[in-house]
Amino acid sequence: MDIKLSQEDEKFKNEVRDFVANKLPKDIARKVLEHRHIGKEDTGRWHAALFKKGWAAPNWPSESGGAQWTALQQHIFDEEASIAGAPRLSPFGINMIGPVLLEFGTAYQKERFLPKILSGEEWWCQGYSEPGSGSDLASLRTQAQLKEGKYIVNGQKTWTTQAHWADMMFCLVRTGQEGRKQDGISMLLIDMHHPGVEVRPISTIDGGNQEINEVWLQDVEVPAENIVGEEGRGWTIAKYLLSHERTNTAGVGASKRELAILKQIASSETLGGKPIIEDALFRDKITKLEIDLLALEWTVLRVAAVEANGEAPGPEASILKLRGTEIQQELTELQMEAIGPNALPHLPMSLEDNWIGPNVGPKYATPLASRYFNYRKVSIYGGTNEIQRNIISKRVLGL
Repeated sequence: MDIKLSQEDEKFKNEVRDFVANKLPKDIARKVLEHRHIGKEDTGRWHAALFKKGWAAPNWPSESGGAQWTALQQHIFDEEASIAGAPRLSPFGINMIGPVLLEFGTAYQKERFLPKILSGEEWWCQGYSEPGSGSDLASLRTQAQLKEGKYIVNGQKTWTTQAHWADMMFCLVRTGQEGRKQDGISMLLIDMHHPGVEVRPISTIDGGNQEINEVWLQDVEVPAENIVGEEGRGWTIAKYLLSHERTNTAGVGASKRELAILKQIASSETLGGKPIIEDALFRDKITKLEIDLLALEWTVLRVAAVEANGEAPGPEASILKLRGTEIQQELTELQMEAIGPNALPHLPMSLEDNWIGPNVGPKYATPLASRYFNYRKVSIYGGTNEIQRNIISKRVLGL
């Protein structure tokens, strides 16, 4: 199946392709295509180029500085940029808290935060999970008490991606104990540079410590005007935000890029001197994965069309998160299988761009083991895939 573009959309696709070819820094694209570590400075440079073009916020309304693209235009951009090696912009500002503030924010919050999110001047992180409160997010224990016009926050957040880069955090806190546990949750916007905020890195199984963190909050003062919506409405707002996060984790464009890389690897000579693509069983695996990716792409377009009509994504967002992350993991598994024994050495330092150590087998093989380990996380964040199955069974099947 092919997506047939109108003349206008074909023109837009060519514009995106030309822009990416001319404005995406070559050194950044190389890092992405070689599976090297992408730092804050790399992402920031690409964000700056998109901001100058007016493309930093594809799904924001034009009056707020967004590109206000159609669902199909967003899909076209994602595919063209990803295949060319563009890094993913930090999602926490543009894709998560930005839409929340547009929907629930006060005039002050929109004026204060949206322009700096758009320009990339301020970076954000997400303060949801806690030790013991991940999938059961409503059991969170971080406390916030209102005293003399300020919330005093105490608690701990964990698995906080990019907290070490962030200037601000949108944080779920407990402001009440009455009624259902969901009813006592509020969302606060916390300055990460305030006294009492401490960020500690977490080492992951891929050997990295430059991605996720735990955040300690001790008597952190947050102005009362930094509460999003009404006190106690944080659970409703969090669900709205998570639906956007789960839609964005589908990653069709990036998966198409990795599928092309997989085919390239599989067509190369292996240790036995015969490309694995010549093996019928392995070709079947690639074919099945490509069909699954095509089905995911069509589902993304259907959900994006719903969002374009001003509706929040429903349980379909869980389907996108579930299948998108499964496909991402399968791609890393098949890349490892295609490389064979050359993929076995686990050298986390090879992800760094200045790596000058030995490469075992082809140069592109060395980072694959670390990347495989890192992608075990994608079925967990944004709500575990087990939780997504529960949501689908309840809201779609009525079980």
